[in-house]
Amino acid sequence: MCPPSSITGSPSFGRTKQIDTLNVIPETRISQSAYSHASSLLAPPILNHSIRVYLYATALARHTDSIYVSDPAKHDLLFTACLFHDIGTTVAYDGPLRFEIEGADAAVKHLSQYAVPEQDKHDVWTAIACHTSPQIAERIGELSRLVRLAVITDFGRVSEAWEVLEPLRAKLESDFERKGIEKVLGDAVVEQAKQRPEKAPMVSWPGVMLKAAVAEPEWDGVNKAF
Repeated sequence: MCPPSSITGSPSFGRTKQIDTLNVIPETRISQSAYSHASSLLAPPILNHSIRVYLYATALARHTDSIYVSDPAKHDLLFTACLFHDIGTTVAYDGPLRFEIEGADAAVKHLSQYAVPEQDKHDVWTAIACHTSPQIAERIGELSRLVRLAVITDFGRVSEAWEVLEPLRAKLESDFERKGIEKVLGDAVVEQAKQRPEKAPMVSWPGVMLKAAVAEPEWDGVNKAF
């Protein structure tokens, strides 16, 4: 199988230095700064997951001839949405709202440093805020759909994109190891919710995860509601 840079068509827009040894980070100011910020905060398993999500989303965008891979400015939005989609689990963004919203707000704040149209910032916000909302994320917008399908593919869940993306899994997980992502991410979401229950509304994914953790406090494996 080809390396990820070949899988995704080597998105390299601009002339800034390469950050990633596999050359998968777009070479634009927005994407490079998004990577720099996210990589300084995210736990390694969550950072690797976020990069895999970006590569899946880019492969799917390429398969569907999406503007999110053909237009460098739109591709920055895709990259930012993928790299920031779980940044709400970090201490830096552990605000009063559920982690998806905190991450969406963080992404908009990042993009607001640049001349990014309000609608584009809104689309990134929606993609992150809704990425744990099945059936909604897939239909609310193109960017949200790409991020959602990439996320669930990385967790091994079959979707409409499975046949396109599943062949990439072995290579991506070799290059960007999983490192127990399910437990690390699940524990991060639950620990935040234990400190601030308002971050885990009853009908949300964090809420379901918190309920499962409280029901079996002695359980030390991957959250059973993950």
